[in-house]
Amino acid sequence: MPLAAIIALVTAGCARDGFYDDRNIDYVEAQRSAPLSLPASRDEQRYRDAMPVPQATGTLRSDGGRFRAPSPERLATGQAVERDFVERRVVGDDRWLVVGADPGMVWPQLQDFARTRGLSVESSDPERGVLNTAEGRLSVRQGLRTGDSEVRCDRQGRPVAACLEALEEHFSARSATASAASLTGQQLADEERLRLDQLDSGEWVVRIPLEIDRVWAELSHQLEADFTVEERRQLLERNPQSHDFLIDYMTASERERGFVQIVLSPDVRQMSQRIRLVLEEAGPRQTRLRAVNESERRFTEGDARELLERVSGLLR
Repeated sequence: MPLAAIIALVTAGCARDGFYDDRNIDYVEAQRSAPLSLPASRDEQRYRDAMPVPQATGTLRSDGGRFRAPSPERLATGQAVERDFVERRVVGDDRWLVVGADPGMVWPQLQDFARTRGLSVESSDPERGVLNTAEGRLSVRQGLRTGDSEVRCDRQGRPVAACLEALEEHFSARSATASAASLTGQQLADEERLRLDQLDSGEWVVRIPLEIDRVWAELSHQLEADFTVEERRQLLERNPQSHDFLIDYMTASERERGFVQIVLSPDVRQMSQRIRLVLEEAGPRQTRLRAVNESERRFTEGDARELLERVSGLLR
């Protein structure tokens, strides 16, 4: 009788307008309105997005009669983790910088770096983002995440540590005065960056049109910063040779267990489980991200999709 009373009380509090309001229904009932139109005669240089809204990943879907709203992508400035304007990346002997600005904003600063350092520029290719100097090769290209650029300094294919340190200092000092000049051909369209697909076997994967080492380095950095919540999401191991990560993660199905499921289950508390994130080469400049269950606990296709959506959001 006490158990029946508790169940009745809990289910009564879970109504549409009750204590636990299912906001996913709001997406279904929402009405589309006409977009706001500004006068064509306006000065476009004076108008920018004050509060940009990220695009949603995936589409609205129903799961056993329950609606799930698509997850929004992370904004370029990040949400949970404060990012530095300039950050280092290392994979084996390779080193480069990630600058929090589009290549079109970074290119003039790279030219300014060569000029202020007195480097002898032998050739300049703005479309490829390459400056060849007598001291080495400076280059910038689109980063893995939206709004990021990768900056390199190498000589005969090997990174030059002193040059990268000087570049890091240069970009850090100029982070607030980035130029808005354009750089042809450096931008990658958002729809070409990441794609969540379901294979014929039912497995969910993320397709990334970039080299596996670049993806591993960026994902390693983002997981280290974001997967730090004990018993919810934690980075346990990472292996640059096999390009994988071992994480401890509480899946969506585990987080969404209701009171009745918890009471009738042998596990009376929510628990995380071990999952391996695996990067695989899927062709030239193509990388595939998979989630492999390494525990004895249940790991559904929905769990895999939710986890991959979260992880791929770190790369946007």
